[in-house]
Amino acid sequence: MAITVPRSEKKPKKPPWLKVKAPGSPDYMETRKIVKGLSLHTVCEEAHCPNIGECWAHSTATFMIMGDVCTRRCHFCSVKKGDPTSMPALDPLEPARVGAAVRKLGLKHVVVTSVDRDDLPDFGAAHWAQTVRAIKNQAPGCRIELLIGDMAGSREHLAVIMESGIDILNHNVETVPRLYRKVRPYSGYIRSLAILKWAKELDPSVMTKSGIMVGLGETTREVLQLQDDLRWANVDIMTIGQYLRPTGRQLPVKAFITPEEFELYKEEGLKRGFKFVESGPLVRSSYHAWKHTSDQPTY
Repeated sequence: MAITVPRSEKKPKKPPWLKVKAPGSPDYMETRKIVKGLSLHTVCEEAHCPNIGECWAHSTATFMIMGDVCTRRCHFCSVKKGDPTSMPALDPLEPARVGAAVRKLGLKHVVVTSVDRDDLPDFGAAHWAQTVRAIKNQAPGCRIELLIGDMAGSREHLAVIMESGIDILNHNVETVPRLYRKVRPYSGYIRSLAILKWAKELDPSVMTKSGIMVGLGETTREVLQLQDDLRWANVDIMTIGQYLRPTGRQLPVKAFITPEEFELYKEEGLKRGFKFVESGPLVRSSYHAWKHTSDQPTY
C-alpha cells in the first residue's frame, strides 16, 4: 500500500495528500507575533512542522521549553544538537512567559514540549512543574498536555512532573523497536514504554499518549505489534503520522504511506482499546490535540 521511494531519488516527489497551504493568514501572523514577542521557542518552527499554518491560524502552538539546543542526537530531528558539558542555563522567567502566551492566545488546550536536557540533575523536571504552575496561574481554564522526553528512565523525576497538575502526559516512542538504533540511537524502546506505564501508575486520572512516525522502513506487522505494546502500558491516545525529512542532514524517507493504510492503523488501534487514534499523513503528536479528549471543543 505504501509508495516506496527509490534509493537513487534524493528528493522524492511528495504525493498529493501531503500538500499543505503556505502559512500567512492574519491569525497565523498574530500567533507568530505573540510567540516572538515573548521570546519563546516552538517545536512547530524548530522541527519544520508542515502543519504550522493550520495550527497557528487556530491560535495554537506547541511551546518548546528549556532552550532550542538538545543533548540527544536523534537522526530524524532537526532541532539543534549540543554537548551536555556546555549547555546554557535554564531561563527562570521562561515558565511565566509561557503562561502569558497561553493567556494572550486564549487557549483552552496547550501542548508544551522541550528539548532533552541530560545535562541537568533532574533532566528538567522542576522546570516542567514550574511551567505547569505558571500556566495554571495565568490561564486556569486551560487543559495542559506535556510532551516529555524519557527523563533518562527516572521514575522519581517523572513523579515530579506527574504531581504538577497536568491533564495529559505524552511521550513518543517514535518508531518500531527494530529501527531504534538507526532512528533514536541514544534512547531506548523499553525505557519509553516504562515512562508511559509509570505515568499511568503514578496518576491513573491523567490521560497518557504516544506517537510514531511511519515511512522509515517499518512493516505493518511491526506497527500493529507496537500498538499492542502501548496498550500493555495502558496508553490512552495514539498518533501516527508520515515521517518527512526536515533537511538533508536527517534520515531519508523510505516510503510514503497511503491514506488507506493510515485508516487501517486507526481501525486496528481502536480495536485494541485506544480511546482516540489520530492517524494520517500530516499527523504530528500535537496535531488536533484539543480533539483527543472527548470533552474538548473542535474548530
